[in-house]
Amino acid sequence: MKYVGIQTQIRRNNFRSALLLTGFPVLLFGLVYLFFFILNQISEEPQPVHVINDQVISLAPLILIGVLIWFTIAWLNHSSMINRATGAKPLERTENKRIYNLLENLCISVRMKMPKLFVIDDDSLNAYASGISEKSFAITLSSGIITKLDDLELEGVIAHELTHIRNRDVRLLIVSIIFVGIFAFLSQVALRSIQFGRFGGKDKNNKTA
Repeated sequence: MKYVGIQTQIRRNNFRSALLLTGFPVLLFGLVYLFFFILNQISEEPQPVHVINDQVISLAPLILIGVLIWFTIAWLNHSSMINRATGAKPLERTENKRIYNLLENLCISVRMKMPKLFVIDDDSLNAYASGISEKSFAITLSSGIITKLDDLELEGVIAHELTHIRNRDVRLLIVSIIFVGIFAFLSQVALRSIQFGRFGGKDKNNKTA
């Protein structure tokens, strides 16, 4: 198995993040065009292709602005969104010196800025890293994993999560999640619109009959 250094892994993840950011608009407009094409095909009076092109082009700025607003909000508030979804709360040194010291010692050993520390009140064995920049990088541990693992085991878990932060895996993950959320929302809107158009067409036919 070929060895991959941490700097190589960081460059790869940065490249993948940039690729997602640049390729997303292209894929988005492709899906929007496909939506209008399908909607046109199931309509009672299909329009020529150039009409669909004009519709997509005219809506492109609005779609781009809407997605940009959504992405900006998610980018700036992803930490609070994740914490609210998981019920994570900040863990201070005074609350648990054991965990705080383990994390601090690991960060000092690799000359890394210490990320924020959060805890979830849950008995399961769970831990994850999150964040986009040094200001938002965080490690979250469940209360179950804190109480059930000894110092050596817990140190291994924390070190694993720190590796995700150092490799910028968490940044790539956050960007991917934001895009998936946007696609999921737009897909639901498109699906409901197509269903409404289909059933609406049937209702009109029935009323006419």
